[in-house]
Amino acid sequence: MLLTLSRIIAAHLAVLALVISTPLAAHPHVWVSVETTLVYDNGRISGFQNSWTFDDAYTSMAIEGLDANGDGKYSRDELTELAQVNIDGLKEFDYFTYPKLNDEALALGAPRDYWLEHKDGILTLHFFLPLAEPVLAATPGFTFQVFDPTYFIAFDLAEKDPIKLAAGAPPECHIDIGVPKADTAEAEKLGEAFFQQFGGDIGIGLAKTVSVKCSSS
Repeated sequence: MLLTLSRIIAAHLAVLALVISTPLAAHPHVWVSVETTLVYDNGRISGFQNSWTFDDAYTSMAIEGLDANGDGKYSRDELTELAQVNIDGLKEFDYFTYPKLNDEALALGAPRDYWLEHKDGILTLHFFLPLAEPVLAATPGFTFQVFDPTYFIAFDLAEKDPIKLAAGAPPECHIDIGVPKADTAEAEKLGEAFFQQFGGDIGIGLAKTVSVKCSSS
């Protein structure tokens, strides 16, 4: 049986009601390092080229039994089914990706070009996630966050160059990464109070906000 990200997500939904109603400390069960390139097409932001790298514990469980030819390696073909099931499972949760334009939520399209890579003992999910409607490149107020509202899955931006602008971005535009509302230690101490402060969404309190800012000069 594949231990997929979607199965882990299903597990965290099963305990969500208990966590919200009980003074438990927030605690993630899966850790994901996020790298994203904003893709531009014909002068518009068209979507997100993502690489999500999972922690070693999740990786070890997820790849169990998937080395079909027994060579000790996990090829792209051997990981195809796992990639498909994970992408299918993420749909229900909007791929944990929340783009906005001047605080108005933007719809997402269906992901494509998704595949899993096993390198240095770690799994990375690569996929392109389009905006349903592309946004003019220099439009002010474009932001996005990647987070799990329940903090069952801990998303964080990679340490080095986590967000990039692809070719086609206006030269006057740059990335700004905002400081989250709280830190991990605070979330783990506050538990129920943290749920109440952020309306039940622990993850949003820890999520960094990525803004695209373009100078007018």
